[in-house]
Amino acid sequence: MGPGTINTDILTALPEVLLAAGAMGLLLLGAFRPGNVVSTVNWGAAVLLAIAGLAVLTGTTGNVTAFSGAFIVDDFARLLKILALAGTVGALVLSVRFMQIEKIVRFEYSVLLVLAALGMMMMISANDLISLYMGLELQSLALYVVAAIDRNSTRASEAGLKYFVLGALSSGMLLYGCSLIYGFTGSTNFETIARALEGQGMQLGVLFGIVFLLAGLAFKVSAVPFHMWTPDVYEGAPTPVTAFFASAPKIAAMAMFVRVMYGAFPGMSEQWQQIVVFVAIASMGLGAFAAIGQTNIKRLMAYSSIGHMGFALVGLAAGTVGGVRGVIVYLMIYLAMTIGTFACIVSMRRRDGMVEDITDLAGLGRSRPMMALTMAILMFSLAGIPPLAGFFAKFYVFLAAIEAGLYPLAVLGVLASVVGCYYYLRIIKIMYFDEAGAEFEPMARELKLVLGVTAVFVVGFFAYPGPFVAAAGTAAAALF
Repeated sequence: MGPGTINTDILTALPEVLLAAGAMGLLLLGAFRPGNVVSTVNWGAAVLLAIAGLAVLTGTTGNVTAFSGAFIVDDFARLLKILALAGTVGALVLSVRFMQIEKIVRFEYSVLLVLAALGMMMMISANDLISLYMGLELQSLALYVVAAIDRNSTRASEAGLKYFVLGALSSGMLLYGCSLIYGFTGSTNFETIARALEGQGMQLGVLFGIVFLLAGLAFKVSAVPFHMWTPDVYEGAPTPVTAFFASAPKIAAMAMFVRVMYGAFPGMSEQWQQIVVFVAIASMGLGAFAAIGQTNIKRLMAYSSIGHMGFALVGLAAGTVGGVRGVIVYLMIYLAMTIGTFACIVSMRRRDGMVEDITDLAGLGRSRPMMALTMAILMFSLAGIPPLAGFFAKFYVFLAAIEAGLYPLAVLGVLASVVGCYYYLRIIKIMYFDEAGAEFEPMARELKLVLGVTAVFVVGFFAYPGPFVAAAGTAAAALF
């Protein structure tokens, strides 16, 4: 590999290189500059993420591979990277005031978010089992620490430890699957694996490898039956960290899920489709029924997240361009709904501190009418009520399932969505009809901005969905 090839590879991966170099620079700044540099590092991280997003938009065009085919940049990667970066910036904005009030003043937090974003971008562009694992572990190691960033909180330390132990288990399963696939195909590159399987046909060892690989991937999107970490980690971690867990990493993991299935195993769709269908049904069902009894709003959002990943997997199970388009549209809308909802949850603060119980929202419609209105809009959207964006998210994935002949999957998805409406509508009922409690502290300006942008997107999507659906269609076509 000559210098020219190395330079081309670096240019192809320029956004990732910028994030890696910038993260090291921010780390050195925080470690060696005297005084409180948290605000400076926070601003530096936000600017760095914006520059990386600009580099994604203005970088290479078409389908380009680098590092001997281990790294790929195409329309699918570009769009999903922008979504992952947007989720990271949103979580960073939600964190700033919260961390000051809770006295979690640590410059490392922003650096870890940047490193997690770097891992997510590598996951999205991975075209090889080795690069996939590198990106996954870079993201995961940052998230383990972020979950336990509040060292004075026993719940946060417990959340970080649980996530670390179960994450290590899932990584081991994923690696075992990768080793089986490598052993039977002789390669870790997705395209080479696809060609090898096309010539050999389905082998039992490869099927076992796919099962273990899917188990590791399902853990990262918190799909049933590998969801066990999600409620405890969501509840124990600081609220902005929970917002981050529920948004950007889910998008990167789902993108990796789609990339692996269509990149490495297009000829074995009948085999992996059955697994994805089961995981989707189980996730939708658990997300719908398990959330009904929750009283902590962060735990409720954890089960809601599990359910929404199940809905997104319906599009993947379809095995078509329309199905992948549906997954991408779903992820766009899910990101907006999740970040907006957590902007409201971060604002659930009284003079004596944060509150997380759903009953604490009682009377919000009278004490904070605009916050209650936007929260109600987001709840209706999460429930899939037309004409809000959440309805169209489910519409596109169910439509893909019907076009692929997966009628039972679509019907079960609709039924799960109806059951899930109960706990979203219950929150609206509590806000507007229950006896008011003590008022919340005024919402910070940056939270109002995040809430306003996400609410406008959720309400206005039905009026102008064309650009978003077209972008998702172009990204999906890149995989085929």
